[in-house]
Formats: sequence, structure tokens, C-alpha cells
Amino acid sequence: MPPKKAAKEEALPRFGRVKNNLKMGIVGLPNVGKSSLFNLLGESASAAAENFPFCTIDPNEARCAVPDKRYDFLCDLWNPPSKHPAYLQLVDIAGLIKGASEGAGLGNAFLSHIQSVDGLFHVVRCFESDDVVHVDDSVDPVRDLETITGELCAKDKTYVKKCRWEENEAVRKDPKYKLSDAFVGTFDKAQELLDKGLPLGKATWTAAEIEVINHKMPGAITTKPIIYLLNISKKDFIRGGNKHLKKIKEFIDANGGGLTIPFSIEFEEELKKLKEAGNEDGIKELLDLLKGRGSVLPKIIEIGYKELSLMYYFTAGEKEVRCWTVMKGATAPQAAGVIHSDFERGFIKAECCAFDDFKEHCGGQKSMANLKAAGKYRQEGKTYIVQDGDIIFFQFNVTTAKKK
Repeated sequence: MPPKKAAKEEALPRFGRVKNNLKMGIVGLPNVGKSSLFNLLGESASAAAENFPFCTIDPNEARCAVPDKRYDFLCDLWNPPSKHPAYLQLVDIAGLIKGASEGAGLGNAFLSHIQSVDGLFHVVRCFESDDVVHVDDSVDPVRDLETITGELCAKDKTYVKKCRWEENEAVRKDPKYKLSDAFVGTFDKAQELLDKGLPLGKATWTAAEIEVINHKMPGAITTKPIIYLLNISKKDFIRGGNKHLKKIKEFIDANGGGLTIPFSIEFEEELKKLKEAGNEDGIKELLDLLKGRGSVLPKIIEIGYKELSLMYYFTAGEKEVRCWTVMKGATAPQAAGVIHSDFERGFIKAECCAFDDFKEHCGGQKSMANLKAAGKYRQEGKTYIVQDGDIIFFQFNVTTAKKK
């Protein structure tokens, strides 16, 4: 007998909002490099980056283009007058300190700023410098991670209790309203995790539990995806790490895991200055020190975009090449609606091909003729799930209702 097919894993919904304009917030203690990173990544970003705590008060917002060789290929082929890459939206949030959840520093206001974003770049200071003060007077990345994680969990602990109290009040006022077993179980589990100082997003949840969290505690902070950005010195970046990285990884693994990216503000700022000055020799000399590696900023942008469960498809032609951002799992009509609501309302079909197929078969031509001949150009209907990198042409028809 042939072996039984493995059962498909349950497709879990994501925590948080389901939208196409999601944002990554940059968080951490004061003076760890948050605003400097924001200025390096953001398009026309100009956040204050001074050597004193709380130089950022109100959150700054910017966007950065998502680097993609597929987009570059299409732009080079068509060379249209209008070009629009995908963008990652960034928010620079002021530094947190111990006790922020109880109002210390600029605490609660900044924690509410974190609630308004959809994912987090957590910048951790891993470099020594007499010129850059540390809010706790010494460099200890694990202690700093414990501080930020503790403050976020403390904020969620208070928030979850408040959400539960509101639901209990609703039951008290209307005896016909009952709390479901899913509600009680999910809130009990959430409170237990937060009492232990463990982020909600690091635990294992069922689809039903995630739905409860999204609907009954939508402002939870620790459900957001977190990418840990380890800011090391230029010297350590060139040699590939320092003494802190192993301990940081051990701490993160022990607290639910997560992506870590070592990088260097010092190195990236020097590289940026050389590029702005047009110093090609200086750029080559600096990059040669990395022995084949390069700037980490493109990787940070790409991973941030993917952690938000975002992707994009292309439209390409003589007038424009454009990336259209959608959530993973979007159907063809939903993807069409990103261009215009009429495209979704009057959706007929999507004519599309995968980017890799286009690149392989186009033969350098601005045409789908070779794709059609190779059987790689498809017509898809309303149930089609758009794939990252699809090149799509939508057909739609919207009739205007006749006046009576």
C-alpha cells in the first residue's frame, strides 16, 4: 500500500490588522541607534539623532523602497517614464526605559505608539563607546533585552486585564451574554504567559485562539513580529561579530526565538557618506574589508517586509512598472482592488505569469508572446491566490446603474 499523505498543517491567521499598509516600528532603549537607523533606511527621513536620552519624542514616519532584482529587471526592460517599487513603512519610536509601563521616562505615550505599528525592529546596543552615553551607564545587551521585553509584557499584562474586565462587565449588565470557553481559555493562557514575562507572540496558539486575541485584545503589543537588530561597532562588523552575540542568541532562544541581524550604524553611515560624495575608490576600499559581504540595510528592509506577511505583484508596460502590495493569501479580485475598487467590483479574470517564467522565456522582448507560446501565460479566475512576483493584467467591467 502507498504511504498515507501527511495531513496538511492548519493554516493559522496572523496576529493584528489585515491590511496592505502595515508599518514596522523601530524600538529600543535610548541611544542605541534607532533614529540613526531610521535616517539610513527612510526615504527623505530626518529624525533627530543626538547623544542624549529622549531626543525623539513624537514618532517620525518615513518609507523605504524594498530592493528587488525582479523589479530592476522589469524597469530595465521596459524603461517606462513611471516606476514605483514596493515600500516598507517605518516609524521611529522614542526610547523606552525600565518602568515605562508605569509611566517612567516618556513611558505610556511611547508604548501607545508601539501599539499603532504592526511589527518591530528592536535595536540592541552591542558596541562600546565613551562618546555615546548609555542610559544604564554600561553596555549589557542581555540586560537591555530583558528591560524592553519586561516593559512590553507589563504593558500587555495591564491591557489584557482591562480587556477581560470589560467583557465581564458586559456579562454582568446582560446575563444573556455568555463568555465562550475559547475566550476564557485564551485569556487564561495569555495572563499566565505575561505573568511569566513571556511575549504572547512567542507562544503556540490555535487559529481559534488567534481569532480571540485579534478581536478581544487587538491592542496587544507582544503579538507583533520582532526582528532583533544588533548594533555593533564598525571594527566588529568587519571581523564578523563580537563577544555579546552568543549571549544574545541564547537569551532570545530561551524566550521564544526570533530573527537576529548583526549590523553596524557606524559602518553604514560611513558607507552612506562615501556614496553621497561619489567617492568610488573609498566605497570599494571599505567594502573590500568585508570580503564579499556588503551593506546589511537591504536585508533588514526585505525581512521587515516579509515579517508583516506582505508581498507584491507586478504590472508592467510601456507607461509604468509598478509593485502592488497585498497581504499573503490575497485572491485575484482582492489584489485587483488595490489598484482601484472598480477592478475588484467588476473583476472578470486575471491574465498572469510568474516572474521567473517571464524572465526565462521573454527573450528580451517587451511582450508576452513567447510566454503564450510556451504555455506559461495563464488566465485565472476569482479563486486564484496571487503569488509573490506574479506579473498580472486584470480584465474587469463595471456598468453604471441606469437612472430611473
